[in-house]
Amino acid sequence: MQLRNLIIFMGLVVFTGNAFAHHVLGRPSYSLGEDSNTPPSMQVETQIGKYYVTYMAFPAFPKPGESGRVNLYASRIDNGIPFNGKVTFKVRDDSFFSSDEEILGTQDIDDGVYRQGFVFNKAGHYIITAEFESEGAPYSIDFPLQIGEPFPIGPLGISVSVIALLLLFVNITQRKRLARIKASQHHQKVQHQKI
Repeated sequence: MQLRNLIIFMGLVVFTGNAFAHHVLGRPSYSLGEDSNTPPSMQVETQIGKYYVTYMAFPAFPKPGESGRVNLYASRIDNGIPFNGKVTFKVRDDSFFSSDEEILGTQDIDDGVYRQGFVFNKAGHYIITAEFESEGAPYSIDFPLQIGEPFPIGPLGISVSVIALLLLFVNITQRKRLARIKASQHHQKVQHQKI
């Protein structure tokens, strides 16, 4: 009897093992692409005006010369209904001295998501801006995007390193100064004792 049950169980496992999942990690399997199997490099969630906005960048680590995309979800805070209009995506360098802005494209909603592809030729820090208008009110949301490997020490690390080196330099300089003063005082004391 146990052997018979084992054979039936094994047969069920073999025949049901070929079932295909419709959703993978909550996403429809038919919407997965070659860059969808990696997690986003960043996910930002924010509230602006009457909307709750989620932004994601794919692949996890975009490299110069390779294609990637940003996904934007925008839904109303009060009732959860997705924004159904056009969203314009723009890009600019993330620096104080750069005012050049380029339009990446204007997208319609696709299954509740606004998707914008991109290809950057140079590594660096960029700001992606998503703009749309709802009920006569303009909305503009900025998101950072890192292309290529980030510098191992960020701006905060550089600042801390410079301050630490400055404090070390001041400490060494003060110790040398104190040593010279003590030597001078000792020399003067010895001179007074000889007299």
